Amino acid sequence: MPSPLPNSASPALAHSPSVTSAAAPVLRHGRFEDAQALFTGSLFVSITMMLFAQAGLLTGSTAGIAFLLHYVTGLPFGAIFFVINIPFYWFAWKRMGPEFTIKTFVSVAMLAFMADVGPRFIHIDYLNPLYAAVAGGLLMGSGCLFLARHHSSLGGATIVSLYLQERYGIRAGKVQMMIDCTVVLLALWVVPFDRVAYSVLAAVIMSVFLWISHRPGRYQGN
Repeated sequence: MPSPLPNSASPALAHSPSVTSAAAPVLRHGRFEDAQALFTGSLFVSITMMLFAQAGLLTGSTAGIAFLLHYVTGLPFGAIFFVINIPFYWFAWKRMGPEFTIKTFVSVAMLAFMADVGPRFIHIDYLNPLYAAVAGGLLMGSGCLFLARHHSSLGGATIVSLYLQERYGIRAGKVQMMIDCTVVLLALWVVPFDRVAYSVLAAVIMSVFLWISHRPGRYQGN
């Protein structure tokens, strides 16, 4: 008896994951979706930067270096962060492509601006460093996840970790954790030990969050 399905396809074949995924159209983000994700991700991370600054904590990557220079020199964190990331745009352009580089540039610029103007709009009278580490780690992880899923980053080590994940399948969270903890530990000569310990905790929380949530192949949007 002829099969009722076109091209003699069996019901099992018609509903198999491989056929469904192959026939499904590629999901692409629109410009508005990209804009709101880049803004929200940058906002979440800027709130983390304000929490860390008030609690005397640090973070990793170029943001951690910017924090160290901010503590030592008193210069605005946002301006230092923006300048430090400039060399990484060349690597991003060569390895990740123009779209990723432009989105990263926009995200870094927004974060630098929000981190410097944010304290004019929000002030916390008391902030426990443990709370700042936990909340900040999760906020930063969420912000970086927003950006990564819309083909962007906050520069520095994040560019390298995303490249290694896309090119070699190494989890971005694992790479980020190693880099961030290294940068934070280097701050022992500037920041008290207990604040460095809280900073390491925040880096671990953020990296584990990314490790679990941002896996290769799980999210197909572009």
